[in-house]
Amino acid sequence: MIRQLSIFAENKQGAMNKITQILQDNGINMNTLVTNDSAEFGIIRMLVSDTQKAADVLSAAGYMCHSDSVAAIEIEDACGSLNKLLSVISAGNINLDYLYVTYSSLSRNPVAILRCADLSEVEEFLSSRGYHSLSRLD
Repeated sequence: MIRQLSIFAENKQGAMNKITQILQDNGINMNTLVTNDSAEFGIIRMLVSDTQKAADVLSAAGYMCHSDSVAAIEIEDACGSLNKLLSVISAGNINLDYLYVTYSSLSRNPVAILRCADLSEVEEFLSSRGYHSLSRLD
């Protein structure tokens, strides 16, 4: 498992730039960034080099932040590899809250980031089916 930072931000011009500037000013590297928006607010999910420091500096700047664990499952860099993983997850009767895909700078392979109810159980289940869970991406 790895730690993910979720930031709630106003959906307005320059909002993302302010967040990335705060991270840059504090020497925090972003490994992965995903955004989901609505008319007024967005949720920005990040995997960063120092999750706690990022949460602290962004909270100090007035952003509402939340840190939680996600599973990082390495998959092959081949056509159908995400579908294969999702088929295994479905066969295991596992409900995902959400997922997104990033890359590991260590292995250069795609990594599926999964959020679900029991991450330890899911990692154990996927491990028994030949999947490798990562504890870091950099």
